[in-house]
Amino acid sequence: MTVIGTRMLRKEDPALLTGEARYVHDLVVPGALHLAVVRSVMANARIRAIDTSAARSMPGVVEVLTGADLVGEWAAPMPCAWPVTPDMRNPPHYPVALDKANYVGDALAVVVAESGFQAADAVGAVVVDYEVLPAVIELDDALSDRVVIHEELGTNTSYVWELTPDPDKVEAVFGSAAHTVSERYVQQRLIPSAMEPRGVCVLPEPFGGEFIVYSSTQIPHILKIMLGITCGIPEHKLRVVVPVVGGGFGSKLDVYAEELLALAIARRLRRPVRWTEERSENSVATIQGRGQIQEIDLAADADGKVTGVRVRLLADMGAYLQLITPGIPLLGAFLYHGVYDVAAYSFRCTSVFTNKTPTDAYRGAGRPEATYAIERAMDALAAEVGVDPAELRRRNFIAPEAFPYHSVPGLVFDSGNYEGALDKALELIGYAEIRDEQEKRRAAGSRVHLGVGLSSYVEMCGLAPSRVLASLNYSAGGWEAATVRVLPTAKVEVVTGTSPHGQGHETSWSMIVADKLGIDPADVDVLHSDTAVSPSGLDTYGSRSLSVGGTALYLATEKVLEKAKAIAAHQLEAAPEDIELVGGGFRVAGSPSRSVPFAAIAFEAFTAHNLPDGMEPGLSASVTWDPPNFTFPFGTHACVVEVDEETGQVTVRDYVAVDDCGNQVNPLIVEGQVHGGVVQGLAQALFEEAVYDEDGNLRTATLADYLVPSAADVPALRLASTVTPSPTNPLGVKGVGEAGTIAATPAVINAVVDALFHLGVRDIAMPASPQRVWEAIRAANTGGQRKVADR
Repeated sequence: MTVIGTRMLRKEDPALLTGEARYVHDLVVPGALHLAVVRSVMANARIRAIDTSAARSMPGVVEVLTGADLVGEWAAPMPCAWPVTPDMRNPPHYPVALDKANYVGDALAVVVAESGFQAADAVGAVVVDYEVLPAVIELDDALSDRVVIHEELGTNTSYVWELTPDPDKVEAVFGSAAHTVSERYVQQRLIPSAMEPRGVCVLPEPFGGEFIVYSSTQIPHILKIMLGITCGIPEHKLRVVVPVVGGGFGSKLDVYAEELLALAIARRLRRPVRWTEERSENSVATIQGRGQIQEIDLAADADGKVTGVRVRLLADMGAYLQLITPGIPLLGAFLYHGVYDVAAYSFRCTSVFTNKTPTDAYRGAGRPEATYAIERAMDALAAEVGVDPAELRRRNFIAPEAFPYHSVPGLVFDSGNYEGALDKALELIGYAEIRDEQEKRRAAGSRVHLGVGLSSYVEMCGLAPSRVLASLNYSAGGWEAATVRVLPTAKVEVVTGTSPHGQGHETSWSMIVADKLGIDPADVDVLHSDTAVSPSGLDTYGSRSLSVGGTALYLATEKVLEKAKAIAAHQLEAAPEDIELVGGGFRVAGSPSRSVPFAAIAFEAFTAHNLPDGMEPGLSASVTWDPPNFTFPFGTHACVVEVDEETGQVTVRDYVAVDDCGNQVNPLIVEGQVHGGVVQGLAQALFEEAVYDEDGNLRTATLADYLVPSAADVPALRLASTVTPSPTNPLGVKGVGEAGTIAATPAVINAVVDALFHLGVRDIAMPASPQRVWEAIRAANTGGQRKVADR
């Protein structure tokens, strides 16, 4: 029975669709205290005094705690797990500020009350006396050190990180280039806006000093470790449980102040403590994504063959370094040449502190930024050389026969056929026909302009092996753990170290095991997201789960199968190598009558009445898998837009995504992941932006101001795939969770610029709102943008 590759409906969905799923906020915990956080309304200010007296006297209030009250609860500051350089500057960051607020939303005190409403009411009664300081909002201003946010550091620069394997070659390539382009792009800040805001609930056990922490997190195992370190609680006294999570996108790949506060206060008061984030609070209290100024230069020969890439980033860390904040820009550091074969490469990143919410991982985490820069620059180079953007890409692709491809920045790309994905996307979008229609519209003087944009991308997933992560100063490893247990009744329990929050692991993992053991996926139960049940794991992020966690599961299932064959061979008086699994049972090859059902073997392993000499009872196996390399999914997306010259309105008319994630376990889940990813990429291109004023106030703190696309804003997406298996794991899988986001943003913006190219528009800052598009057209008409020949 073949299960892998089928479009099986997700096991998780009935509970989600019928309201039976339980999120953190749904937990019923009698006697729980509620937290509410007093947050700074100033972006940069010294705290002269905090008056909590009025709040303490309000009904239901149990305690009001300031940073000074809580300082003894912390064994260490909040964790940053990625010190990217030896001299990286990382100011101490505590869950509640001690003497200075560094962004609007910084925690200054916490109210503990009998109900959430009482806690929220008391927040308004806490009076903070501020000494207001000038805010540092713009990255160039931060770099100038006009105002130093963390005075003890003496500068706003956190680190400078450079990757230039051969500086002389870079200089020579650019010096001799027939064509060069120099582009500057801005990656605006984004607010992750998961459907479920964050939440945490901590239950202290009556005896033994143990705590159960329920959290809406992507990283239960990592959170457990960091809670223990920061709060000074032995790790074996902590259990982290993740109920259903309503979206993460990287924003829940973190250790947050509220999780630490709930644990510390539960320990302090010996009562259950809970906190649920409000939607407007989410905009400032949860990390934000992106936040970069990108400068990219391309060198090319007379035919447009790219010979060199040079990149300079200025990255916004926000006010503090969260769990992996400093590493996020560097996740794209090796990929600014994209899918193109280049001989010379230089990358330099300068990261600075600002008086804004900290940044950290957001869907794609460094890879969307890199892809945007190179794909926008490739369109600029196509215009410079005078060739079609599709043709320029074709001339520069890494050839299929070059794999495994050793890139100049130092990665080894596993496998790829980039031209095949481009060809399929061009065919599906009707590229030639779109160009014909575009030409006719322009000739007719249409005021609604047609544009088509391409984005050919590659990303690195399954961050591993652990030794490579060590070379990048990342504090964790890249391995993953899995256990497969066949129960006496032939049902199967799977324990995985991954922690799904929408990826469908319960379905996909059961399909992997069922396919290998020849059983029904319904007979496989997948256990996860509870450190007492699954004590070993590194969780879910970075499109790592299938290629790392799924492979660990596959290898554990192989071990189970080999043991089951040995038991069957013993009972059938045959050699183990002669046993084959057919139709739910084991038989001797060439002798169909000599067989035994899988269920009989499962029960025999339990009773141990007739096992081979020296074999342990039970039918289970565990594997910890540390991959030999990253995986490298790739593809090409194509977008067609119409732009109304009179209003600046952009309408996405058609969208095609051709992705190659290697072998697909469940194509239905793959399509769902791509759909969601494309919408988030399109959202950055056209809708979303976290906007701050000069005083550091977030002007887009509610969904009335922060535009998230609805279903009505998104066209019907047309999806296709190519299949190029990865040689780095036995499943041949690569990962797909972030592909749509990575590819979509440059495809959309390339389409918008292409529509307006004949008007002299060469770039539009994201998001390409009607106002910005209209202004770009007017600027081009008055000579504000460089005009070159029409495409």
